[in-house]
Amino acid sequence: MRKKIKTSDKMQKGYSYTCTEPAGKHFATDFKPQLSPKQMLELGVFGGMYFDGYTDEFPKSWFKKAKVADGERDKNLNYFKVHASMPLKHWKEKGWLHKDDPRGWFQWYCRYYVGRRHEDDVRQIKRWKNMKRHITAVQNNCATKDLECRKRQRQAVLHWAYDSRKI
Repeated sequence: MRKKIKTSDKMQKGYSYTCTEPAGKHFATDFKPQLSPKQMLELGVFGGMYFDGYTDEFPKSWFKKAKVADGERDKNLNYFKVHASMPLKHWKEKGWLHKDDPRGWFQWYCRYYVGRRHEDDVRQIKRWKNMKRHITAVQNNCATKDLECRKRQRQAVLHWAYDSRKI
């Protein structure tokens, strides 16, 4: 199964990649996200602005019920109704972006989910694992499923495909 995907938007001109795995299958054994990109978009992440209107690269079904902003990031589109993201500029300054995924971790995850395997997979999976410290903080400071407790931290882990509604 090899499928070539070509994409071009204001952040990445003429980029293409090959999907070598079936969508949603054959993840690394130490990478077990609790939510698919579609589920994340439907719950509400990144103030509805992650792809800034450039969605043709991914399945249309992901966006049918997605919470998408009209022009500006809107915290009310996030599941927990709070801002929980650092600006892209911060990510660039920290060196956390790979040239092939200029929008960051979620772009990498979406491409991984549809079947792309990439030189940056090990690093990104390690970053995903490191979010567990935030899950531990919620568990140690909140009653189980108290969704009003640590909303910003819960939204942040939701951005990393952890279902913080279950914590």
